[in-house]
Amino acid sequence: MAQRAVEGKRVSVIGAARSGRAIAALLKRRGATVFVSDKAPADRMQEAVEEFRALSIPAEFGRNSDKILDADLVVVSPGVPSDLPILGAAQARGITVASELEVASWFCRGTIVGITGTNGKTTTTTLTGKLLEDAEIPTAVGGNIGTAFSQIVESVERDTAVVLEVSSFQLDYCIDFRPQVSVLLNITPDHLDRYGHSFDRYGDAKARIFAKQKKGDTLIYNLDDTETTRQVNGKAPQEVRRLPFSVEQHLDQGAWVENGHLIINVDGKRSDVLPVAGIGIPGIHNLANAMAATLAATVMGAPPSSVARTLERFKGVEHRLEFVREIRGVRYINDSKATNVDSVWYALQSFERPIVLILGGRDKGNDYTRLHELVKNRVRAIVAIGESAGKVVKAFAGVRAVDTADNMEDAVDLCMRRAQPGDIVLLSPACASFDWFENYEHRGRVFKKIVTGLE
Repeated sequence: MAQRAVEGKRVSVIGAARSGRAIAALLKRRGATVFVSDKAPADRMQEAVEEFRALSIPAEFGRNSDKILDADLVVVSPGVPSDLPILGAAQARGITVASELEVASWFCRGTIVGITGTNGKTTTTTLTGKLLEDAEIPTAVGGNIGTAFSQIVESVERDTAVVLEVSSFQLDYCIDFRPQVSVLLNITPDHLDRYGHSFDRYGDAKARIFAKQKKGDTLIYNLDDTETTRQVNGKAPQEVRRLPFSVEQHLDQGAWVENGHLIINVDGKRSDVLPVAGIGIPGIHNLANAMAATLAATVMGAPPSSVARTLERFKGVEHRLEFVREIRGVRYINDSKATNVDSVWYALQSFERPIVLILGGRDKGNDYTRLHELVKNRVRAIVAIGESAGKVVKAFAGVRAVDTADNMEDAVDLCMRRAQPGDIVLLSPACASFDWFENYEHRGRVFKKIVTGLE
């Protein structure tokens, strides 16, 4: 379906959160007849209700009725479950079902840099955008990172680099989405509840980031990650230029570490970017993120000297290993963005000090055994929160003592009692936030507000 096809077409949008509102407004401006449906009750969606009323877009709340099927196209917001029965009903009737990301891409005039992976998406997307901006390349940043693609796409010019954080949910209903530069950071178990507890299905979703790429496009990927490499070797179009990165191996092209320096080689042009010790974000996982961002920015025209300056100055993003404050010798770190076990594994590796760890929330099928050895060696105590508190207690029985908290205030108070001077109190939950909070940002902000108010 070409972009011109939406004019005069009937389009149903499922989901009235940020992305749903943005794509509905975009389609309305482009001449479509738009209808929006969201299962949440209207009294919880007042902003959406008012916005749709102002735009004269009919909407229903509290259900997903069959009115959705009176359409030529159904657009799915990222938060909508892929197995929603109404989506199957639409497909059975021959109605095209597409993600917000897919539909927004129909209107994009710029060059898309699409970044996905289980972990590191937000950091790498933010850093790539900063590398390009500092190199004075016209840049827009959005997608899963906060600003919907459909909200910014009409302002994008042909010379603009559009850097998008892309989730597996956004890729689920992609048809022809094609980033000219794709970045696949890693694929580790996450969101398996959404994919029938099948890691293969989850990996297949991630692989859609490069599935439609063509000759002249670039695929940047993590050579150290087994599943990523398997997906690339098995599914990437042969004509696409591949640029691997590795923190473990010396390579002939892509990005790697040599004699303590970050080295890149793109199209035969080798550059010694900077000493690894000079990179402003800590941790081996962030070295991998920096490599991916450096390659993406270089492909888009950023010179190595500019890249090096930005890598030195960039200190990370909110809610990802974010320093909050130090009180009585204890440092408080907000890692609310860590919504899976693998993220917590990387977080625990980032600190040499003993850790008091806050774990829990809405579980997504987590297997905590991967953390046992690190917890034994680096964690002084665990405080369990949210719906999965009981599972956390069982998962670490015999490994480390676990307290449970009824709310975030209690969790911070328990951490204060367990922590000793020189320790780290780390909110790194390994779970989604939707049991107690609106999203991981809300969870992180609540944690920071409580910590900031400590005396």
